[in-house]
Amino acid sequence: MIKRFLIAIVFVAIVVGGIVGFNMFRDQAIQDFFANRQAPAFPVDSVVAEPADWQPGIEAIGTVYAARGIDLAVEATGVVREINFRANDEVNEAMLLVQIDDTIERAEIAAAQTQVDVSTQALTRAQTLSDRGVSSASTVQEAEAAAASARAQIERLQAVLSQKALEAPFSGTIGLPRVEVGQYIAAGTTVATLQALDTLRVDFTVPEQQLGRLSIGQTVNIATEAGGAVSSGTITGIEPRIDPQTRLVSVRAEVDNQEGALNPGQFVRVRVEMPVESDVIALPQTAVTTSLYGDFVYVVSAPEEAQEPAEGEAERFVARQVFVQTGRRNGQLVEVTYGVSAGDRVVVAGQNRLSNGAPVTLSPSADAPDGADASVEAAESDQ
Repeated sequence: MIKRFLIAIVFVAIVVGGIVGFNMFRDQAIQDFFANRQAPAFPVDSVVAEPADWQPGIEAIGTVYAARGIDLAVEATGVVREINFRANDEVNEAMLLVQIDDTIERAEIAAAQTQVDVSTQALTRAQTLSDRGVSSASTVQEAEAAAASARAQIERLQAVLSQKALEAPFSGTIGLPRVEVGQYIAAGTTVATLQALDTLRVDFTVPEQQLGRLSIGQTVNIATEAGGAVSSGTITGIEPRIDPQTRLVSVRAEVDNQEGALNPGQFVRVRVEMPVESDVIALPQTAVTTSLYGDFVYVVSAPEEAQEPAEGEAERFVARQVFVQTGRRNGQLVEVTYGVSAGDRVVVAGQNRLSNGAPVTLSPSADAPDGADASVEAAESDQ
């Protein structure tokens, strides 16, 4: 009985020892595996920071107006007999646009012309009789006054007649007709709009702190809300008075619109170009991450202990978190005034998965010799 009991104890001890030994071996194997295993590297896109020329500017919001644009309105009351234009027609100066019924005025002019003829004949007879000594000087004066009054009446009626015809005051593009043939309209009724679209003006405002940087003749770039640069012009006027309510300065620029890219009343983005500056480090705005502690970028560098990459694997680098100070912005680029030096390789895409000291691999475009320059040039071309 004791012998069997001892055998059972030995068997249990062997089983328990085997289980404990297996667990210890497994834990040690797992520990050795993770101790020697490399952390996964994250693929990123990057550019090399290089000093380059920088085009500073003043950003503003503006509204487009026609250099010559008016609402055409009639001066007289009457019934519309003719409309000689269609929407968006190009009209020339002095072209007849709308004709109001002028039958009565023409009849009155014909009657007045008869009165002029009668008055002229009476004046001629009075002057003849005066020369013969038959008629007095007062008779001649009365005849002269009657003839002058008849001519003045003709001029008044012709002026009234001219108000019945609406002519284009200048050449341009006419808008939608707002009256119809046969419609009775009153004086002052708007017929259509007339806009000269070849040259437009853009009115915008800038903060008073920027007033000293503005001057007549500076170049401005105009972009629509879609974001594409469509035209450029020059500053033609700067309001000498600062608005005391908003502390803004009103500025006006003239823009050539031969291609018809802009329309009066349009909302646009304005950029006043400043002189070019050299040796400025600028990065794509996607490279800069904003946090509660400040702006930072990830700078890629070689690891302290370089290891040969395995066959088929990309070369591994280390991403370091560097806090930076940013300055002006120009399109897709942002100026970096502190934290990044010339020659640093900065991550521009894929940094959302990174932390300080994280291993990374570079995309093929970044590995190419001209990859960084191409990325910066592409960002500049989007401005």
